[in-house]
Amino acid sequence: MEARVKSPAHPDVITAIQHLYKAIHAGGVDRNLLSLVHLRTSQINGCSPCVFASVEAARKAGESEERLHHVVAWRDTPFYTDEERAALALAEAATRLQDGAPGVTDEIWDAAAAHFSEEQLGAITLEIAMTNLFNRINRTVREQAGRTW
Repeated sequence: MEARVKSPAHPDVITAIQHLYKAIHAGGVDRNLLSLVHLRTSQINGCSPCVFASVEAARKAGESEERLHHVVAWRDTPFYTDEERAALALAEAATRLQDGAPGVTDEIWDAAAAHFSEEQLGAITLEIAMTNLFNRINRTVREQAGRTW
């Protein structure tokens, strides 16, 4: 399968994305936790380039292979903190909004709010939204795994 688009994004789009990521990283959330959120969201959406890029970035940041391999089954493993579990649950609920899925319930939100400040919740929510955006673009244009941006 080949990518449908070969030209880079418009410079204004790149600038806007950089500003959004600057806001995410200014939110006070650990970068490794944001990487796990990015990875889980991308797994749900089947976005191979984002899965590839998030695994590569997490490895470089010192994340263990064990934890990276088990994000897909985070509920059934002992490898994640309560804080990470709350963020992963939020990522899953915010990503699975299709066909009557309940989305982010009060229970899921309250569990996340017990671990994160409003500013941190904003950063996590924006990370989830940005990841979903990129997942959808990559799936639409058939971007291939193996590139890092």
